[in-house]
Amino acid sequence: METLDCVVIGAGVVGLAVARGLALAGREVVIVDAADAIGTETSSRNSEVIHAGIYYPAGSLKARLCVSGRRQLYAYCRDRGVAHRACGKLIVAHGDDQVAQLTRIEGHARANGVEALAMIDGAQARALEPALRCDAALLSPVTGIIDSHGLMLALLGEAQDHGAMLALKSPVARITAGTQGFALQTGGEEPMQVRTRVIVNSAGLHAPALASRIDGLDPRHVPTGHLCKGNYFTLTGRAPFSRLIYPVPEAAGLGVHLTLDLAGQGRFGPDVQWIDRIDYAVDPARCAGFAEAIRAYWPGLPDDALAPGYSGIRPKLGGPGEPAADFVIQSATTHGLPGLINLFGIESPGLTSSLAIADEVLARLRAEA
Repeated sequence: METLDCVVIGAGVVGLAVARGLALAGREVVIVDAADAIGTETSSRNSEVIHAGIYYPAGSLKARLCVSGRRQLYAYCRDRGVAHRACGKLIVAHGDDQVAQLTRIEGHARANGVEALAMIDGAQARALEPALRCDAALLSPVTGIIDSHGLMLALLGEAQDHGAMLALKSPVARITAGTQGFALQTGGEEPMQVRTRVIVNSAGLHAPALASRIDGLDPRHVPTGHLCKGNYFTLTGRAPFSRLIYPVPEAAGLGVHLTLDLAGQGRFGPDVQWIDRIDYAVDPARCAGFAEAIRAYWPGLPDDALAPGYSGIRPKLGGPGEPAADFVIQSATTHGLPGLINLFGIESPGLTSSLAIADEVLARLRAEA
């Protein structure tokens, strides 16, 4: 049986970033994915926002890795020619209660290390975005947008330039932990059986299910995963905004917000829909609720201007009504299996944090050496 150094399971943006990091460090890397292309799930079904790091709990992995990852990501995009734009973002408030909440958000974001924030009043916000209605807004100039597929191609290309190999249509059938690493078996059109010293489980939506099939991993270290679906509606015609527009966060999430793609196409979402199976269909009936929420900050939204767009599913570790869980980067210090890194709950801001997550994975593997 062939022996490999490192296997990364999952060819989404985080898995590709990890594979790149390992390859740049001189490690032999094989990336395996059950799909027939890279980034077919969470990595290609999101709003493509480069997040600033505003909302995440102080001291959390999400807060730390988002801020450091964002800085790395802008530099990487500039160096590698990945399309992106630091378009900025406005979080808008209506009424005294929301304005007070916005002030608290600003303080929290500054404590997380978010730079260049500015609190502005309604008139200043309308000077920036004339179609906007609000009493106050928090401006985040370092928030941006990115071509997520272009980023994944750049990460994959750089990993392959340093010797990494990609095996698509290779679902992992079995992993067995041993004294000298792991035995890994894949299915698909070209099944393979290999031994490997390192496994990085970056399977996204499927990471908990994959971990539960690792012989030798104590089940108590495998969290329960939850599927949270977000639906997006696209705007017919060009949006009259140059920045992303977010309402003050709601209890269930960040509310129905406006994001833009690099061509200026506006899209609104997501709403929160807990599901028990993967389903990417967008129900047109959800449009009415979107329009009502949007008109709170854009009263000029034309009738019948929204069309069903796409949906994405986040791999949540907390279920309905539970607090949002942090990223989990699980290594031998937790589960006792040297060489195994499980990445659980890598939802937003996973894309923004991808390079920093890769650094964290490499640091934990070095600590085991």
